Parts: sequence; C-alpha cells; structure tokens
Amino acid sequence: MIPTTTPAAPAAEDERLPQPAAGDIELVTVLHALGDPVRMRLLLNYADGAEHSCAPHDLGLEHLHKSTVSHHMRVLREAGVTTTRVAGRNRFVSLRRADLDARFPGLLDALLASAPALS
Repeated sequence: MIPTTTPAAPAAEDERLPQPAAGDIELVTVLHALGDPVRMRLLLNYADGAEHSCAPHDLGLEHLHKSTVSHHMRVLREAGVTTTRVAGRNRFVSLRRADLDARFPGLLDALLASAPALS
C-alpha cells in the first residue's frame, strides 16, 4: 500500500485591521487626521509606497511613546489614509494611495508637495 499524505493546509492569509471601504473615505476625516504634525510625518514616511513596521525608531518617532505612535496610526487607518496588515504579532502599515487618489484626485500630491521634507 502506498502511504498517503494530507496536503498541507494553506498558509493563513495575512489579515487587515478594520478600515473604511474606499468609497466610504470622507475628505473631512482625512484632512482632520492629517492636521496633526506627527500624522503628517507618518504620511511622509508612508509616501514611499513601502510597508513600514510600527516601531517608533523605524519611523523617526523615537521621541514618542509606543502607545502614542499606535494612536496616531489608528487615527490614520480609521480615516482611510493607511492600511495595516497583521502578520502574526507584527503589524505593517502602508499608504492607501490608489484609494485616496481615486477618491480625491491630486490631494495626496498637493499635501506631499506642501509638507516640509523629513529631517
């Protein structure tokens, strides 16, 4: 008899933390979220299109407590500016550029052009 093997279960898909659907993103909520200097700095970090860890030192925010950085990330996610992927105990944040550009054409470009460069 030939031994049978059970195929490995597919790897669990990474999860996304709750965020608004693209069509539900509101301009006033986005602008309110980006009205804080720390969140504008996060936007500048995320504008490179890459995923970023939530570690404050990786974001240039080592002067802030981890819980404060988490709060700012939550505000951006709930406003629809970013998306957060959960992979085990790790969280990776990226800008929802395509959704924001489709919903509010030119907004991100104008915000990024007017923001001071990261020091």
